[in-house]
Amino acid sequence: MFDRRALLASLGSSLLLTGTLAACGRGAGGNAGVLRVGSQKGGTKSLMLASGALDGIAYTVEWSEFPAAQNLLEALGSGAIDTGLVGDAPFQFAYQAGSPIKAIGAQVADQRTSGAIAIAVVVPASSSIRDAKGLKGKRIATTRGSVGHYLLLRALLSAGLGLKDVTVVFLSPSDSRAALQSKAVDGWSTWQPYIAAAQADGNRIAISNAGLAQGFGFDIAHEAAIKTKQPLLADFLRREAKALTWVSTHSGAYAKVLAQETGLPLEIARQTAATSRLSVPIDQSLIDRQQVVLDTFRKFGEVKTDRSLKDAFVPNV
Repeated sequence: MFDRRALLASLGSSLLLTGTLAACGRGAGGNAGVLRVGSQKGGTKSLMLASGALDGIAYTVEWSEFPAAQNLLEALGSGAIDTGLVGDAPFQFAYQAGSPIKAIGAQVADQRTSGAIAIAVVVPASSSIRDAKGLKGKRIATTRGSVGHYLLLRALLSAGLGLKDVTVVFLSPSDSRAALQSKAVDGWSTWQPYIAAAQADGNRIAISNAGLAQGFGFDIAHEAAIKTKQPLLADFLRREAKALTWVSTHSGAYAKVLAQETGLPLEIARQTAATSRLSVPIDQSLIDRQQVVLDTFRKFGEVKTDRSLKDAFVPNV
């Protein structure tokens, strides 16, 4: 029987939670419209609230919360939301599957907090897995198309292993954590805040993203929203960039709001807040660096289509 304690429920619920942050400003344009924004485990929402980045906006932001990028991207592809932040791997996975989405903004790990681990394979403290070579013969849980999935594939490549050498078990974050607790799997390839939650359960990090996964994040928007809500998207991206700069020196304040918004224990929220990012421009160099993500999924047969990589990005919204 899987353990369904309160923390698991708060971390992995697939229930879609929606809230509205009404416009604070009453400027020349009045309420210029509504921007529907997806947030993974409250991350983007908490960042924007904690930093005050939305103070004075002349439009309404409607928030929807998701447990993982895959759920957010499904909502985005269906047009249920306008935009949301996801990792590079799930974006490429969804885009190549034909989703009508494009990247309009980019983020990269803040080098000042580069020691913080954003993606990792976590294992029980007593596990024999110490590095990528130790994955051979093991059962590893992850979420298909996620940054955790991508890290697992890159780890296998680094050790000269293939999918025949491991058993990959595709589960949601909550079920992955429960499977690790019950020893139904030997490890879990995941991301924050789930890494911190697994560590709180007594597990340890066996493999991190260092040297294996680039860790870019992208603001993704539905093609229809890019056409009809360009001013709102552009304004939101500018405010988000300011919020990211703010959180690099105010991670404690961000963590408190993150804990309040999600129900995460404060210590787990602090570890999540420590993996801060900075906004970077979408240029040809960044687009070229995404080729390795696409090539990795293709090598393992996870992506079979060939949509143009350059068409996946809108550099100047």
